[in-house]
Amino acid sequence: MFLKQFFEEKSSTYTYLLASTQSKEAIIIDPVLSEIENYLDIINEQGFNLLYILETHIHADHVTAASELREKTKAKSIVHKNAHISCADILITDGCVIRFGEYKIEARYTPGHTDACTIYYIEEEGIIFTGDTLLINGCGRTDFQHGSAVQLYQSIHNKIFTLPENTVVYPAHDYRGEKSSTVKKEKQENVRLGEGKTQEEFVKLMQNLNLPYPKQIDIALPLNQTCGQKKDA
Repeated sequence: MFLKQFFEEKSSTYTYLLASTQSKEAIIIDPVLSEIENYLDIINEQGFNLLYILETHIHADHVTAASELREKTKAKSIVHKNAHISCADILITDGCVIRFGEYKIEARYTPGHTDACTIYYIEEEGIIFTGDTLLINGCGRTDFQHGSAVQLYQSIHNKIFTLPENTVVYPAHDYRGEKSSTVKKEKQENVRLGEGKTQEEFVKLMQNLNLPYPKQIDIALPLNQTCGQKKDA
């Protein structure tokens, strides 16, 4: 499998391009609009056929490249049905399977950071793309977009921490320069969710984070509700 991790500095966002080296069919996860030329350069250089644009949720910290990628590659955009947007091509639910080449990626619904959060698991490769649901030594905030600390705790414990411990975790963000983790490491060492942390402790911690208002939310969220397409476009 071809797997390329991109990093957008302003929002510390990771985007992932995955492809079959045999069929050249590809998918991209959480693309950022400002980085679209970087994605297209690799797609064209490798001769990939981009089939799907997967969103882990409706982002509040950057504008998605979904609309422009659809226009330039004819790929179809995918998001969970609870995103309540009409611009996506495919609305998925828990357990849906997306195929590209010889690979299948399983969508796992993980509400908590938002009510549309979905992670993507490729069992045969032992990798999972966790969006903002589970970060390296952290997790997404739960104080806006219908977030719920109780739901987030349960989502992580039921949909991620039940996976084989050597499963590689690829998050949507990192603010310390780390690129990946493992289920085992997060189960043991995650400062918010690691070994021994109860749901009650987690909820109390999340309620007292006192995080600042997201810098780009007033721009990013409305645009992402139209898959990144400006209304006058």
